[in-house]
Amino acid sequence: MFLFWRSWLAVLKMADGDSGSERGGGSSGGGGGGGGGGSGFQHSQREQETQELASKRLDIQNKRFYLDVKQNNKGRFIKIAEVGAGGSKSRLTLSMSVAAEFRDYLGDFIEHYAQLGPSSPEQIAQSSVGEDGGPRRALKSEFLVRENRKYYLDLKENQRGRFLRIRQTVNRGPGFGVGGPGGGMQAGQTIALPAQGLIEFRDALAKHIDDYGGDDGELAGGTAAGAYGELPEGTSIMVDSKRFFFDVGSNKYGVFLRVSEVKPSYRNSITIPFKAWGKFGGAFSRYAEEMKEIQERQRDKIYERREESEGEEVDDD
Repeated sequence: MFLFWRSWLAVLKMADGDSGSERGGGSSGGGGGGGGGGSGFQHSQREQETQELASKRLDIQNKRFYLDVKQNNKGRFIKIAEVGAGGSKSRLTLSMSVAAEFRDYLGDFIEHYAQLGPSSPEQIAQSSVGEDGGPRRALKSEFLVRENRKYYLDLKENQRGRFLRIRQTVNRGPGFGVGGPGGGMQAGQTIALPAQGLIEFRDALAKHIDDYGGDDGELAGGTAAGAYGELPEGTSIMVDSKRFFFDVGSNKYGVFLRVSEVKPSYRNSITIPFKAWGKFGGAFSRYAEEMKEIQERQRDKIYERREESEGEEVDDD
């Protein structure tokens, strides 16, 4: 078992190595220096499998952010790294299609942030703890679910100001979870982007997408989704304290409907492929009709019992 985990950790370390910019290299990849800690063969194999195409560094407040475009046999993707003042690092990985959605979501957050007024001293004092003693509710939240990855975006506030917290969780699958073999738990990474840098960050991400995502079929939703010139607009409904979002999207596998259930302290979603929409709609309609009939029968029984009770009272008189 020890040898298994040692080998697995070595694979993860090799797959998640620092970008050329984080190692102090140039702004575009492909030819890096020697690989510390691995054999020459391993380093050469890694460079052949993953090629760095471009890198952009952003200095926002006391943090450094790197946006690196990379490519491997699965396609192009963007790796985002946050380097704190003490040298701590956090990384997120976005496929080109997810990066395009992130760009659009960042635009929404920028607009929302611009509409917010300055925080009052009372709000800042309560920024870390809400009225109920729990974490304070985010100023704005969104999230994405794509294949085995989930992305949570929360505009928050603390003593240092407002920031966008972006958290990525990855389902490693059975046998490779954080909890050990058979766990399948989620490993997560989080970056915190100061709100003052949202526009600069969005523009840098958009530049990478424009330069390196144009010929990526995944951006157009793949062959199956690319046949559609447009998709229906999303909508939402409010039920009690819950809000349900209905968003139509596309990826290389085709068109899908994502149904998200969101509460202040809870969120979950399911993804329904286009070919199953009719079956899901039919099932919902059938259950709606059945429940309507059940409710009508229940009302009839209550009415009958009420009439019987009133009849007994008349007989007693």
